[in-house]
Amino acid sequence: MRRPIPFGAPQERSAPDLPGLMEHVARGDQDAFAALYDVIAGPVHGIVVKVLRDRAQSEEVTQEVLIEVWRQAPRYRPDKGTVMTWVLTIAHRRAVDRVRSAQAATAREQDTAAREHARPYDEVSEQVEIRLEGEQVRRCVRGLTELQRQAVSLAYYGGLTYREVAETLQTPLPTVKTRLRDGLIRLRDCMGVTA
Repeated sequence: MRRPIPFGAPQERSAPDLPGLMEHVARGDQDAFAALYDVIAGPVHGIVVKVLRDRAQSEEVTQEVLIEVWRQAPRYRPDKGTVMTWVLTIAHRRAVDRVRSAQAATAREQDTAAREHARPYDEVSEQVEIRLEGEQVRRCVRGLTELQRQAVSLAYYGGLTYREVAETLQTPLPTVKTRLRDGLIRLRDCMGVTA
């Protein structure tokens, strides 16, 4: 039975004892959870909407958070923070997880689509192309004079400098430079490379 409120006295609404409610919820008290739900559901939904910006997903995540509060109530520690802070932390983390999950799903879909549209790598074709290019290079090198072939081989395959090539071939340096230049021009023309 309610006591009548004296005329002129302001009606005070007492704030619920959230830590006390949490103790009861931790013991499985459904009535205590209903009272806690009435207090936390609005703030939880508000923070979830701010993070997700999607009403339908926000309602779903809000329900997940409230279920998690029911299940995790025994883990609440008053010395670590208020009930509201604990609940809103759970809500924020769950909402952020949903955003990350959606972003990861989108990235996976884009990667899959990109792979489906990518041209398949044809290893056999590439090996044939490399072999044909190698044969063309060998054919073009055989078309050089003996001095050009030796100079090109020592300089480009042996890694020797112009001076070292000249010493190895016992040929004057200007002659080696000329033979290398002429040999490279002939190779370029034979290979069909445009300058």
